[in-house]
Amino acid sequence: MNLAVDVEGVTKTFGSGALVFTALREVSFQVAPGEIVMLVGPSGSGKTTLLSIIGCVLRATAGRVRLFGEDISERAERDMPAIRRALIGFVFQGHNLISSLSVLDNVRLVLETRGVRRSLATREAKTLLERVGLGDKLDSLPAQLSGGQRQRVAIARAVAGDPPLLLADEPTAALDAQAGLAVTELLAEMSRERGATVVVVTHDPRIFDFGDRIVRIADGQIVTDREALHETT
Repeated sequence: MNLAVDVEGVTKTFGSGALVFTALREVSFQVAPGEIVMLVGPSGSGKTTLLSIIGCVLRATAGRVRLFGEDISERAERDMPAIRRALIGFVFQGHNLISSLSVLDNVRLVLETRGVRRSLATREAKTLLERVGLGDKLDSLPAQLSGGQRQRVAIARAVAGDPPLLLADEPTAALDAQAGLAVTELLAEMSRERGATVVVVTHDPRIFDFGDRIVRIADGQIVTDREALHETT
């Protein structure tokens, strides 16, 4: 069976010469289909860089990256948007909703870019927003929502079209404890309902138990990798 994510010996550097900075050092990292992994570490540890490489936003300097058995390491830059549309849903720390669009349109737009015709996109977007508890906010703009509600829209948008891989970058950082736990529980529930694989970058220990595994990264290298059961620190 193919792994959902298979990162092998990945190094990522920025700059050159005396100014070169190595963000990742020969990192190997695997995620099984349907697994939820918490990728944790201090600021500057390389966790967001690794997530960006998995998400086809950054290219590795060296090493191999495979998503669902497909080697994307040598794919041309022009192929990356299509790979992201086909395989990946994103949940960002700042939600990244389009401020001028309604809640419904923010979710519907993702479906339409994935080739879903408008009538079906509208129906699915409404269903997803009802699932995240925002069926009464379809016409609202993002600025009219609380931080937790905006992240709920971001989760609905991420799972729209059933991408097999969901990536979340510090999804609770801007939320209070109650809202952070609620959106993480919702992300875990919806991903399991849809059979998606999830990688969450976080330094928030409150949400560790929602994962199947905790992978710790420090100074650009994986330092521990273990099951998340009963994790408290």
